[in-house]
Amino acid sequence: METNNYQGALQHPLGSGFSATSTATEVIKGIDLKGKIAIVTGGNTGIGLETTKTLAAAGATVIVPARDIDKAKKNLKGIANVEIEAMNLAKPETINAFAEKFLATGRPLHILINNAGIMWVPLQRDSRGFESQLSTNYFGQFQLVARLWPALKNAQGARVVNVSSLGHHMSAFNFDDPNFEHREYQTLLGYGQSKTASNLFALELDNRAKAHQVRAYSLHPGSIAGTELARDADMELFKQMGFFDENGNIRPEILASLKTIQQGAATSVWVATSPLLNHIGGVYCEDADIAELLSDDASIQTSAKSHQSGVMDYSLNESSAKRLWELTEKMTGIEFKLTKS
Repeated sequence: METNNYQGALQHPLGSGFSATSTATEVIKGIDLKGKIAIVTGGNTGIGLETTKTLAAAGATVIVPARDIDKAKKNLKGIANVEIEAMNLAKPETINAFAEKFLATGRPLHILINNAGIMWVPLQRDSRGFESQLSTNYFGQFQLVARLWPALKNAQGARVVNVSSLGHHMSAFNFDDPNFEHREYQTLLGYGQSKTASNLFALELDNRAKAHQVRAYSLHPGSIAGTELARDADMELFKQMGFFDENGNIRPEILASLKTIQQGAATSVWVATSPLLNHIGGVYCEDADIAELLSDDASIQTSAKSHQSGVMDYSLNESSAKRLWELTEKMTGIEFKLTKS
């Protein structure tokens, strides 16, 4: 029996009983989270807000780190069991400050949902010179998990959930030039490699962390109407991705496939809480189940590929996952050793 998901060894749908139309409320039905502590990045808008509401309603205490505290307070007003703290994933010093403050409470961390992310942005760099999508969507995740590791380990049963994207289909991770210093910047390639990195991180984290009863996952929430993710996009990018026709009209098949916010949060909540995943980790999920594995061989066409779903095998590659972990430690200066002490 396989014990890790390298090369997609465990990448087989379970038959969870849920589907693309299932909602967060439906997938958590019957699950009691009283006494559990959760952190949801980006938990004050879009599917993150719905995720926060759902976990809190099930009894969890949910901490929401946010860039804009006033906005977070407004959006989360009236929701019980929620705490708001300051953090910006593109600013390493704020990640450290948030983690230190949380660790000082002595509380365990049962659920960490790395939900926050950016997309469609022009070329921007953080204070270290890292391309902004890679910085926010991946390096920020890595640093946050590394800093919160003592609390995850102390939970004696925790899950780390990386909200990735079908966008990982757009690019493998470019080890030669991850920050677009020697190649032309294309925002969709930047987004794609950042999400592939998130998948590879979940894969390798799970293999290293499972001995400490911490499991890790990545997922595609679906294409969702009503979020802020596309706020920086222009029409040409939507056309390039095939979402809109040449006249600027959304294609009927795309419109029909869009999920509601409640449906978009379902896979995050399912991955974070489902008993079906108690003994499985490192997998990429979608539609509240484990996704189908695809090949990056263009000569192989699967039903999942033709329907724009599934996970590319390059984002579950063992050597790439290990290489990325080492590169990340070197680039960020963060030594993430999962010791028993």
